[in-house]
Amino acid sequence: MHDINHSRKVSIAPMLDWTTSHYRTFMRGLTQHTLLYTEMVTTGAILFGDRERHLKFNEAEHFVALQLGGSDPKALAECAKIAEERGYDEINLNVGCPSDRVQNGSFGACLMAEPELVGECIKAMQDVVSIPVTVKSRIGIDDQDSYEEFLNFVGTVNHISQCETFIIHARKAILKGLSPKENREIPPLKYDYVYRLKEEFPDFHISLNGGVKTLEEVEEHLTKVDGVMIGREAYHNPYMFSEVDQRIFGDDSATQVSRHDAIRALYPYVEAELEKGTYLNHIARHILGMFQAVPGARRFRRHISENAPKRGAGLEVIIDALEMVPEQL
Repeated sequence: MHDINHSRKVSIAPMLDWTTSHYRTFMRGLTQHTLLYTEMVTTGAILFGDRERHLKFNEAEHFVALQLGGSDPKALAECAKIAEERGYDEINLNVGCPSDRVQNGSFGACLMAEPELVGECIKAMQDVVSIPVTVKSRIGIDDQDSYEEFLNFVGTVNHISQCETFIIHARKAILKGLSPKENREIPPLKYDYVYRLKEEFPDFHISLNGGVKTLEEVEEHLTKVDGVMIGREAYHNPYMFSEVDQRIFGDDSATQVSRHDAIRALYPYVEAELEKGTYLNHIARHILGMFQAVPGARRFRRHISENAPKRGAGLEVIIDALEMVPEQL
């Protein structure tokens, strides 16, 4: 297996309610190399909540990174240790989420105003684990949005922790007045900030995130940075990843699976999960985007959306939905 830095070339962003273990297992049927991330999990959820529910994943998901939300170095270190024991391949600190809940907990994007604290958080985690500890941030917050302030943030975090792996969502976050959804769309993308950062720190591993929708765009960004993280497009159009292993990672042994076969490959997993008492809809909702722009896609989505949430729904819901779409690549 390649090392995790190889997998950073393309990664799928942490997305609340979306990048669950079910989704990640499904995506492994399309790409073996892409680095996968969990949803953001708060330190409180791990230390005081249902730890098993928040941290469980399947062996098939590797390489998989846990994204933590928190700002207390001691609590983060404790969670990082637990995550390493569970088998995660990387710990990532969320310094980009702008939601009110996150702000009220004094973590996420508001941490961009406290680079020293971020550095201390990263160092506290590094001190207790042997796996990589990385940062996912914005390029700034509110009025602190100059390139110099962004550069100072990264430089300070590195000075304290020696962290050299940064994933940058190339937008600033506006903490007051914009919803998380608006914060993903309204602040303009400034890819040049991320490109310049890579020039300033050529030895760092810099990944770019934000607004990437095609593999052509991935290839273009990879001429300037080390990695590209894809968010919403990876969820709404998962089949784009069927080409990633060959095209981006250069794996000539990888074969592009058809949409139908990728879903059929999930059947044993679905059956095993149903046996455990998992509701079909918890898995099936993640495959709704599989036939984006393909004839029959709407019928496929509707059949699953209407029938998967029903009590006692089984694998036949997916099988029947699949028959509504003509077989093709």
